[in-house]
Amino acid sequence: MIDAAALAAFAAVLRCGSFEAAAASLGITQSAVSQRVKALEHRMGATLIRRTRPATPTDAGQRLFAHAEAVGLLEMELATDLAGLLPGAETPVRIAVTADSLATFVPHALAVAAEAGFLFDLVIDDQAHAADLLRSGEVAAAITLSSTPVQGCTAVALGSLEYPAVCAPAFFARWFNGRVSAATLAAAPALVFNRKDALPSMWAERAAGARVPLRAHYVASTQGITDAAIAGLGWCLNPVGHLSPHLASGHLVELVPHLRLETPLVWQVPRRYARVLAPLTRALVRAVRDKGA
Repeated sequence: MIDAAALAAFAAVLRCGSFEAAAASLGITQSAVSQRVKALEHRMGATLIRRTRPATPTDAGQRLFAHAEAVGLLEMELATDLAGLLPGAETPVRIAVTADSLATFVPHALAVAAEAGFLFDLVIDDQAHAADLLRSGEVAAAITLSSTPVQGCTAVALGSLEYPAVCAPAFFARWFNGRVSAATLAAAPALVFNRKDALPSMWAERAAGARVPLRAHYVASTQGITDAAIAGLGWCLNPVGHLSPHLASGHLVELVPHLRLETPLVWQVPRRYARVLAPLTRALVRAVRDKGA
């Protein structure tokens, strides 16, 4: 058996980033947190936390952290089953979302679900890789690309995000001179979220009819990419719902009007958590409908 207090202290260190912050969140001394974590490491026969800033899990610690997250969700389900007779769990639900969904409809859904007592620990990753986080147990649910459920999960289609390619008018005049081609796309700097972000290359290939080697600035922020495009640093793809005000104002223009990529959005939840996370699932479906993706 794993000691519940020790498991809670261990998980708090990873959520809060340090032993000191974990102690404050749990209302106990830093020494008590350290003792509980050391006892748990002795019990498990492995180092679980790297004493870095912020604290990070070892491979064994990551597996135990996933277990701690699962225990928290099961406690929430038990509290629901007992009609509120037990105190609500204070364990944040760890979910994988994309930066683009976070910049559009996800905050509205989280705000609604929070009214039911949820806390959230958001992992920001590309939707094409979120399923891997779900398979490994690193998150309790995820927004993914694939409509094929991860083993043991249910998949709920949310809709899709529509991506135009945009830039500032002066940038378009300088780099494209009215003509978007393989040559001009290869020369003009692109703004890319990270090295896993394939959307700009996919759009460029569709626009040019051939693969295009892109020169890129990497900006790991949806809002940051938009701000950089307005400033004239490069061209980018972002969700049309996020870009609409800037297109309407003329601060941004489309490279090729009406040539847009669409990426599906699929919410995947392990079946064992489906009931307790049902309020969040309903809130996400409603947010896409009401706010648009």
